[in-house]
Amino acid sequence: MTSFDDLLSQVPIAQIADSLGVDQATATTAVQAALPTLLGGLQANAAQPQGAASLLGALDHHGGLVEGSGSVDLGQVDVADGEKIVDNVFGEEKNTVISALGATESTGGNDLVAKLLPILAPIVLAYLAKQLTGGGAAAPAPQAQPQSSGGLGDLLGGLLGGSSNSGGIGGAIGEALSKNAGGALGSVLGGLLGGKR
Repeated sequence: MTSFDDLLSQVPIAQIADSLGVDQATATTAVQAALPTLLGGLQANAAQPQGAASLLGALDHHGGLVEGSGSVDLGQVDVADGEKIVDNVFGEEKNTVISALGATESTGGNDLVAKLLPILAPIVLAYLAKQLTGGGAAAPAPQAQPQSSGGLGDLLGGLLGGSSNSGGIGGAIGEALSKNAGGALGSVLGGLLGGKR
């Protein structure tokens, strides 16, 4: 099963709440807002040949994190690597994304979001790698050609449109924006998804 809810089930929300010193409800809300934002950024990167090649290269190193069923062990997540992924995905828009998510009701503010994104990024890449390799941890060799971004793009598109709870990225981001994040997140993601270089 490849869906946003399946991806969400891999995230160790209780461990994240403990690690970040917040209650589980806050951690859950923050994760549900941040995941579609990360996926949207990845989809924007995958839409460009250079970004797709870079993303497929990154997937080579992340397949083992989501082995088996159940959620990831937070102790296995390389947060320093996650920082690099977030920097690559959002570039100079990173602080705007963090501010917009942090301003969303019940996400715990900017500091929490800034700590959360680097935790989630390796989990998301591991999940994508697992899906592209049919569930194994091996590097996605058949997908390594530039034209393979179609498969990656399709996977990301399915995840973004496939959340039964939030209505995919449109629902999750729309909900986030309607609460109080203003137009900042929408304009950043609109720019990303519109292929802004």
